Amino acid sequence: PKGAQGSARGKGTNTREKVLIVSKLKRRFPLPDLLQLVELARSTFYYQLKAQQKPDRHAELKALVHRVYHEQKGLYGYRRIALVIRKEKRVNKKVIERLMAEQGLKSVVRPKKYRSYRGTVGKVAANVLERNFIAQRPNQKWVTDVTEFKVAQQKLYLSPVMDLYNGEIVAYEMASRPCYSLVGNMLGKALDCLGEKPKLVLHSDQGWHYQQAQYRRKLSECGVKQSMSRKGNCLDNAAMESFFGTLKSEFFYLRRFESIEELKSGLDEYIRYYNHDRIKLRLNGLSPVDYRVQAAG
Repeated sequence: PKGAQGSARGKGTNTREKVLIVSKLKRRFPLPDLLQLVELARSTFYYQLKAQQKPDRHAELKALVHRVYHEQKGLYGYRRIALVIRKEKRVNKKVIERLMAEQGLKSVVRPKKYRSYRGTVGKVAANVLERNFIAQRPNQKWVTDVTEFKVAQQKLYLSPVMDLYNGEIVAYEMASRPCYSLVGNMLGKALDCLGEKPKLVLHSDQGWHYQQAQYRRKLSECGVKQSMSRKGNCLDNAAMESFFGTLKSEFFYLRRFESIEELKSGLDEYIRYYNHDRIKLRLNGLSPVDYRVQAAG
């Protein structure tokens, strides 16, 4: 059959495809003639045919990958899915990566953030943190920033503070306008979690909120050292940028919100999930809260 010969010799035709072609036609045409047409050895044909008839040895693992992926609403990439699966069975993360690619499962892209820089409107602090985002204990290094959401022609601003020790969101505040109380209230909540005179650095960008006298005075009263990024360098506050990217790609851009109140409720729910349930690779597959509790124990 000339059609079989043309298909089998086509560009990119592999051995598996040749075996499928021969298998379909061998009841109508002599097998030796078919094998000669597609340039396939008899031994290779039978070996590949037997291999293709075997059950998929990764079928169970594929189902498990699919389940974990959808349980996490598509938020986990292959590394975190591998961590979850390893709680039940040993598995190589590269195998998980390949199986996810075969099933078309992948995570989402991270977006940009709101900018609060308005020039020098108060006092700019030194960059004490200097991109050293590793903390050896809780309440040693905190980072903060403000991000913006738009829903139903309205805006909502979120001001969180994160502990670099475990990536936990220590406190946060939401408001419809980016006024000082947005940051001031967040700061009050966060500082209430501290003991007396902690050896803590709180890092931010040069947003106008963080240059205000009342903000700096509150830090000084609590013994907290202020740190600021250099102008126009987002890498100085990369940890907070990363959180906002994760928040928006895993939560905000995957849902449709009818009102600001619905968004607020969703943010409360997501931040609780982020702190208590969402596992991190650098925390050995634990959530921020679980990591802190385990280390304290």
